[in-house]
Amino acid sequence: MAALTMICACAAAAVAISKAAVAGSAAMTENPALSIWTLLFVALGEGIAIYGLIVAILILGAK
Repeated sequence: MAALTMICACAAAAVAISKAAVAGSAAMTENPALSIWTLLFVALGEGIAIYGLIVAILILGAK
């Protein structure tokens, strides 16, 4: 169950990061000052994987 949790969380994080990177690149071509915001949105996408890891550890610890 923990492995399935990590697979789903990492897949969701990959989708979020790819969408944020594409949108951020498009935004930075128009306004280079938006690079910090792009980095922030990519980091929020990576947070999904971290939360998935925490849940997987909690699942493993519950047994």
